Amino acid sequence: MTNNFKSNNLKTIAYSKIVDLTHAIHPNIPIWSGDPATEIATVAQIETDGYFLRKFSMGEHSGTHINAPNSFYAGGASIDSYSPQSLVSPAIAIDIREQSLANPDYTLTIDDILTWEQQHKLIEPGNIVLLYTGWQEKWDHERAFFNRDDRGICHFPGFGKAATQFLLEERSIAGIGTDTHGVDTGRDESFAVNKLVLEKQRIVLENLANLDLLPAADITLVIGILRLLGGSGSPVSVLAFVD
Repeated sequence: MTNNFKSNNLKTIAYSKIVDLTHAIHPNIPIWSGDPATEIATVAQIETDGYFLRKFSMGEHSGTHINAPNSFYAGGASIDSYSPQSLVSPAIAIDIREQSLANPDYTLTIDDILTWEQQHKLIEPGNIVLLYTGWQEKWDHERAFFNRDDRGICHFPGFGKAATQFLLEERSIAGIGTDTHGVDTGRDESFAVNKLVLEKQRIVLENLANLDLLPAADITLVIGILRLLGGSGSPVSVLAFVD
């Protein structure tokens, strides 16, 4: 059965199911080196206080999250400046799991994008491009998730710089997202892809879950941010409405 949700601007989202692309938050989620620990503590209990309440603390770029331009550009836009309209977007998903299993440093190429389009359809302007690498399956194993070598360099797949430029310039995409801890490959410590996308104040989503449950196209994402004043990013809840 297909459901329809009409937003205030009368655009319609048609969907047959909703997939939650968000990892649950708990103290043992994998976090980037140097980021603050994720902490949760009980401050009130039903037995003693009449209600249950906890406090939590985590980095703006921990868990399933979105990055904002000011995380790389001084004076760049903060997460609270993203419009509600920009947080509801059509999306497509490119599966590079097979390549990533063979090569943890694999980067999405322009040829990968063109092959996807031959199999499905032209990527229309305004889409968020999701990259399913299979890395989400390593989420509960921090060592495997970051896959650091003896020098401390991470090895996980991501978007290639040329492919990202192609998506931005030739397909006018609204943003990118992936199931790893970075849209850049793990060994790219320059964050080149992040910077390319955020320079244009587009969407960057990281640590997504359940990308294996998505079709290749006909997806609408709804991204729920914490509107942190001046924030460099925010943990998010991401829902995928699948046609």
